[in-house]
This record gives sequence, C-alpha cells and structure tokens, in this order.
Amino acid sequence: MRTRLALFAPGSPRAVTFTTTAAVATLLLAVVFPIRTGATPPPSFTTTPLLLPNGSSEPEISIGNDGTMAMVSLQWLFDPTNFGTDLWTGTFGSSPIFRGIVDSALQHPGKSVFGGADADVDIGSTGRLHISTNLFLLNPTFRSAQVGVSAITCPSPAFSTFSIGHCTAQIIDTTRNDRPWITSDGPHVYIAYHDAFFAFLIHVQRSDDDGFTWKRVGDPIVGQAKITADATFNNHHGKVVADPHTHNVYEIYAAGETGVLKARTFTPNHIVVSRSSDMGETWTANVAFTAPPGTDLANFWLPLAVDPTNGNLYAAWSDGQTVSFASSTDQGSHWTSAVAVNSAPATTAVFPWVAAYNGNVDVVYYGTSAASHLDPSADWHVYFAQLNGGSFTQTEVNVAPNHHGVISTLGSDSAPGTRNLLDLFQVAIDPQNAKAAIIYVDDTLTTSSDPNNFACSPNQMPPCPLPQAVLAQQN
Repeated sequence: MRTRLALFAPGSPRAVTFTTTAAVATLLLAVVFPIRTGATPPPSFTTTPLLLPNGSSEPEISIGNDGTMAMVSLQWLFDPTNFGTDLWTGTFGSSPIFRGIVDSALQHPGKSVFGGADADVDIGSTGRLHISTNLFLLNPTFRSAQVGVSAITCPSPAFSTFSIGHCTAQIIDTTRNDRPWITSDGPHVYIAYHDAFFAFLIHVQRSDDDGFTWKRVGDPIVGQAKITADATFNNHHGKVVADPHTHNVYEIYAAGETGVLKARTFTPNHIVVSRSSDMGETWTANVAFTAPPGTDLANFWLPLAVDPTNGNLYAAWSDGQTVSFASSTDQGSHWTSAVAVNSAPATTAVFPWVAAYNGNVDVVYYGTSAASHLDPSADWHVYFAQLNGGSFTQTEVNVAPNHHGVISTLGSDSAPGTRNLLDLFQVAIDPQNAKAAIIYVDDTLTTSSDPNNFACSPNQMPPCPLPQAVLAQQN
C-alpha cells in the first residue's frame, strides 16, 4: 500500500485538435473556447492563519448552500489527553470559530481511542455537518493498534448554538482501514475508505437518515473485469462524490499495471472513475486517463468534483511534476483529453484539488519554480487556477512561501521534515457568490521545541517548524 499509517504520525469543454499554423490555431481556439481579456483582474485573497498551540496539517473544507463553511485539520503534536481532528466553522468572508476536537470522545470496549489520523468534511444540502475520520484503537499496553473509521453527524454549523457536544459520533468499522472520504446527496450520506488488509479494496457505507445509521453497500472495484485485475492490491483511492443533479455516486482511484509491474512495483498509471446509479449498490468503472506504464500518478490523494448544477465531472492528478485535468459531460463514461494546469513560475506542482459550481471550475496546488519536488532549496506557494475556455489562468495565493524544501509524496515513509504539509489541502466554492475558499498549510509561521515534532529535518536542532492551517478567501 502506498500510504501506511504510522502511529501518531500526522498520512469541460471537449478537447479539440487542429493541425495548422500557430497563428491560425490561436484564432481557432479563441473561437471554440472564448477567452476573457484584460477586463477582469486576477482574483485576490485574504488569508487568515488558524493558529493552534499543537499545530495542524492536511486541512479540508466544505461550504454549504447558505455560505456556511466547515473546516477540519489533523492535530500535529500528540497530546494524549486531547488528540484528534480539529474543527472550525464560520460564514464565507469571516474569520472562522475554532470548535474543538470533533472525534475525541469516541470510545471502544477494551481500547484507547485517538482520532486525527485522516479526515474529511461535508455540509449537506439538508444543512447538517458530516465528518469522517480515521481512528487509532490501541490495546491496553499501547503496543498495537487497529485503525477504524468514524461517522460524525452534527446540526447545521450555521446555528448560533452549534457545539461539538450536539454531534452524534460513532465507529462504523475497525478492520485496519485507511483514508475515509465523505459526501452527501440530500439525506443520503456516503463514506468510502480503503481496506488496508484485504486486497486493498474500497469499501462504501451509506446512511439514509443524514448520517445516523449506516450499512455496507457495493465496492467500486469489485466486479470490474480487467480493471479489477489492475486495481486489487494495486490502487490508490481518492475522493468519493455524490451528485445531487443525477443522484449518481462517483469514486476516483489510480490503478497500476498487471503482470510483472504489479508484482514488483506500485506505479499506478491509470486514473479510473467508478459510477453508481443505484446509491452505491453496484458500480461501473471507466478509465479517465492512462499514462505510459511506470508513470506514477498517485502523488497524492486524487480529487474529483461534480458541478451540482449540471452533473459535469472534473478530475485532477499530478505525476510529481505537472498537474493534469480532465472532464466528463456524460456521467464519467467518456473523458476529455488531459490538459496541463500549472505553468511558470509553478513549473513543479503537487497535491491538486478541484471544485466546481455553476460552470466555475477551480483547481489549487502547491507549486515551485524548482525543477523537482525533491529539491531541498525549493520555495513553495499555493496556486489557484480557473478554467477559462480550454485552458487555465493561474494566480499565486500567498506572496511569502508556505514551505521551504522537499515535499515528499511517500506518505508515512517520508523523511522527517519533508512531510510537514502532509498529503493534501482543499478548495471549495461558495454557491452564493461563486468565490473560492482555500485551506492550506504553512509551516513558516510558528515553531515548536517538542521532542516529538517530526517536522525537524535530519540534523536540525529545535525549535523546528510547527505546521498551521491557513484559510484564504477570495475577495
């Protein structure tokens, strides 16, 4: 498996091709994909650091139909008395309120339970807040642990009386799981997660009462003929997405080659999107993109977005150098040719995420002018790209770098100091104004001398960087 959890270690338009001169090609593209000219200035952002004493990383965000935001992030420094997943809520354009640790009260017989291994957040159309996190379930001697999946449902965070104490939290699986994702369509809520023990399948559970009770439904990989052969023991799953327009559910994952490559290495070169039209009971897989064998597209979690106003799908991925993007207008059956998103000065880009609403498509990523994400001298920035005709317009979000040095894509196998940003960050669009909110990580704002701070690079003496979440809202 590509990402093994370490104990307490925070793991369009259809493409058109012309054969003609450059000048004529430019003219034709301008006709087929109308491009906005200098009348619209590039977007700008207001940033708000969400500073916590123990730091946080790998943040995620959801925005409800009323502009209410919910953000979660994984606590960085381990606190045995209060460790888990941090939660903030607020309205778009405001400074969010820190609500506390949302999965700290979960218990399991004979185990000590700690949250904060992975997390995902969703504000449904009903207004309810849904969260899923990975949990460490430790035996009494703290020498071994299971990894479980939580399901947390809360009243609308727009309520002035909102508190974590009003949430219902439960453990829905304890069999060595990894990386849960959560999504909803009305009262139907879906959690998808990796089975880190049996064939690395992707399990899905569904709730039909807005997150209170759960049942297993079909798995997106099982029964997909050759794609099953590619993907069992050989996949890297990404975001699960429910579409309120078609009521389909989609799951994206990367799969590798069969045969010798599958037996000896893990380089998933296929991007696959599975679709369920019966609320997760059965699935149909379609390949969205294929790179040459040996190309690794699992760098890192794969984003998938659906535009809830029209059902169009948008996927992105990184090969460690370039962020690529493809879209589908027929419920994932066919996909456009992939296009590159990042451009100079972001010549190297990793950790993309995508959001879509009412025809607006936004992609974010960490980018650097260095030639490789493994360059120890690299300065990294957050980039925001908007689909404009058939290409992307790129904007730098933060003037000062949010990270200096290597960004590892090896998960918990990463060297100390190279995984301070963990493995993802996110963007969401406010349905009320079509503006974007980005929550990312900056490890240049605060430091810590905690001896368990694995943000210290080799041979680095404390204090070392203490990662913190930052919220950037489009002006």
